[in-house]
Amino acid sequence: MSTILIIFCVLAAITLSTAFLTIFSRNPIHSALYLVICFFSIAGHYLLLNSQFLAIMHLIVYSGAIMILFLFTIMLMNLNKENEVHKPRITRLGAIVSFCLICIVLILVFINSKPIIGEYVHTGEDYQSIKVLGHVLLNEYMVPFEFASILLLVAMIGAVLLSKKEKTGK
Repeated sequence: MSTILIIFCVLAAITLSTAFLTIFSRNPIHSALYLVICFFSIAGHYLLLNSQFLAIMHLIVYSGAIMILFLFTIMLMNLNKENEVHKPRITRLGAIVSFCLICIVLILVFINSKPIIGEYVHTGEDYQSIKVLGHVLLNEYMVPFEFASILLLVAMIGAVLLSKKEKTGK
């Protein structure tokens, strides 16, 4: 086996295991730290794809800024399992239904997608250039770029709402 394939397999194992640990960890601080490790391994995948700029930006934006914000949010909310009021069953049911609908949509997208058949056309443009990358991101991929920013905003609001203390009737 080549060294690139071995590095890819190790990074893939780290990415998948830390992603599962992020989801299934009961401690929110541990979950956030597992997510940081997952982000670092994804940056390693970018490096394997010879995309150094995206790897560094991924580390700065996700592992640096966003995860630090999540950690501060979790720490400031002072989550204690003993005092936490259980969420109503309708909330859990809504989460399960939303998860199932998203899974169905993703499966249908993957089933109905077709591979691109044809020859690879080499344009000679260097996509490692920041200028070219910015032009491509803000022209051809403007809508997905904005959807990603909205998704991050919704994730931050969701983290705050999930960690918000509910008043007990004492």
